[in-house]
Parts: sequence; structure tokens; C-alpha cells
Amino acid sequence: MTPFDFRPRTRVVFGSGEFGRLGEVAREMGGTRCLLVADAGMLETGYVKEATRTLKARRMEVFGFHDFGPNPTTAMVEAGAAAAAPEHADLIVSVGGGSSMDCAKAINFLLTNGGRMRDYWGYGKAAKPMLPMIAVPTTAGTGSEAQSYSIVIDAETGTRMACGDAKATFRAAILDPKLTLTQPRELASASGYDALSHALETLVTTRRTALSESFSRSAWRLASKGFERMVRDPEDLEARGALLVGAHFGGLAVENSMLGAAHACALPLTSQFGVKHGVAIALMLRHAVRWNRSDVGPCYDALGAGDLEERLTQMAESAGLPLTLGEVGVGEEVLPRLAEEAAAQWPGRFNPRLLDTAGALEMYEWAL
Repeated sequence: MTPFDFRPRTRVVFGSGEFGRLGEVAREMGGTRCLLVADAGMLETGYVKEATRTLKARRMEVFGFHDFGPNPTTAMVEAGAAAAAPEHADLIVSVGGGSSMDCAKAINFLLTNGGRMRDYWGYGKAAKPMLPMIAVPTTAGTGSEAQSYSIVIDAETGTRMACGDAKATFRAAILDPKLTLTQPRELASASGYDALSHALETLVTTRRTALSESFSRSAWRLASKGFERMVRDPEDLEARGALLVGAHFGGLAVENSMLGAAHACALPLTSQFGVKHGVAIALMLRHAVRWNRSDVGPCYDALGAGDLEERLTQMAESAGLPLTLGEVGVGEEVLPRLAEEAAAQWPGRFNPRLLDTAGALEMYEWAL
């Protein structure tokens, strides 16, 4: 068996209505001055107001940062840190999707260790302690609340930087399926499909272990059933809960075994054509499974999902996600350039079958 070193760092509070316990959890962690990081969409849902209420009910000072968008940039993060510094926070709470969680982690790096985000590109570069953090995800997909990495876009170069450190892991996560009900259908579908990809990619990476495989299998079991039920009935709280917990297990699997070819091929679609991450994943995942079958077919078959590629196609189609690159404006003439970029992406290094330019090109051609 492959050796592993697993250190659980995140308390998980799950259940419908558990958002109301945010102030209680924060106070148990010793917080008195809270930086609340949530994007503008969270203001419209009322979740920021509710988070502020429950924190203040526990006699905490609360100040917010909301001036950032999807795929936060270094400029946004550095502005957030500069605005928060005078407030002397002792706790950070993130409410929202992956972007809110990425932004909160990144601000934490700068508030506690100084410098610029480029200084933390890679892993383990935070020399000083970091502030405790609580995540309240409102989307079921990224599993970022279970991961120690912040993904930030370099505002000057457009480079996607993964900045990680064990100290950047959320101390607690509140998983309340009610909060995912306000997601637009397109976002719920795209983020949910991302959760499926985390389960399937982590299951077969070169870094997988007996521990990570247990997370991957649980992630697939919960997320796949939850996704299919949510698509049929968006108000199904049981389905939303299964998908939310499945996404969390998927995040734990990513933290312990990394990703693979589907993500390597999806990233250039986002950077070059602005395709949303979950949509890009939906375009590429079934082709990555097909391409990897020669090396890890039995691992996929052991899931008991039948014809996995066909099931993934049906799941994307039922959710209204595009099935071909042409549907998102990507033509055959750009595929060689995309393939070169995909082969250079970090997730490809962990794919069970060596990902090179020719392999990425083959998958893009299947996706046309």
C-alpha cells in the first residue's frame, strides 16, 4: 500500500439549518473580531446579513469584505487585506462558493505573513501562524472548505496560482444544504459536476492511497445520486445534502491525492475562452475517463456505475450542460494550442496515464 500521512484539521458541522450555529462555532474558536468574506451575490441572498446577526449575537465585532468576483485576482485579494488590516481580526469567516473561500484563504496569508500573493505560490511558504477560519459553502462542488490551497489569478500575468499551506485549512466548516437552494440552476449544475470530477479523478491518480480512495468512493456515491436527484427536483433537500457532503469528501480526496487529465484540459478552456470551470469539466470529464481506461479501467468499473462514460454524458445532458466544444465557441483550429497548454498544467502530472500534448489533443478532438 502507498504510505500516507493524514491529519484531520477541519471540524465539520452538517445539517439543514446549521448555518444558525455560526456564531456559536465562532465563539468556541475564541473569535471576538471577525472578518466576513463573501461576494456581492451573498449580499443579495441575505446570507451576509444572517451571518452578521448570528456572530453579533455572540458579542463579536464583524466587518466585511465583498469587493471581489469569480476567480479572485491578486489585486482583489491585496485590496481586501489592506482594508482588513486596521481592523485587527482574530477570525475569518467565508460565506459563499469556491471564490469566497479562495479569497478568504488568500487574505489570511497576507494579513498574517505579509508580502504579496506571489510569495506563497506553491506549498508551505507561510512562516508565521495564520488566523483560524470558518467556511460556510453555499455551493456544492469545489470542496474548498476541505483543502489547504487558495487558487488566485495573478492580476498582471493571468497565471492561475495555487498557494497552499497546512495553516490555510479551515478550522471548521458548516455544511447547510438549505444555503444551496438559492443557486441558479446553471451554477448548481456546473458546481455539482465539478464534485463528480473530483471523485473520479482522485480515484485514479498516481498519488492515490487507501485513505484517499475511501474519500473518492464516498464522494462518488453521494454526489452522483445527489446530483441526479437535484436535477430532477431542485427543492430536494436530501439530494442537496448528499451532494454537499459528497463535494466535501471530494475536497478531502483532492487534498490527499490531487487531480488529473480532465482538470488539466479544462483549465485552458477557462483561461483562453472564459468557459466556466464546472462547464469546462463537464465537457472534458467523460473523455478523460475514456482516455484513462487503458490504465485504470478496473478502478472505474468497481464503482458499479455501468457504462461510466455514457452515464456522465446523460448527467451533463439532463443538467443542461454543453456536450461539445463547439457549443462554447471552441473550434478545431485552436485545439493544438490548447493541447500544449493542457499538457503543461499541474493536474496532468498526477494522471494515471502520462498526459502529453498528443493525449490532450486526442481528448479535445473527441470533445468537438
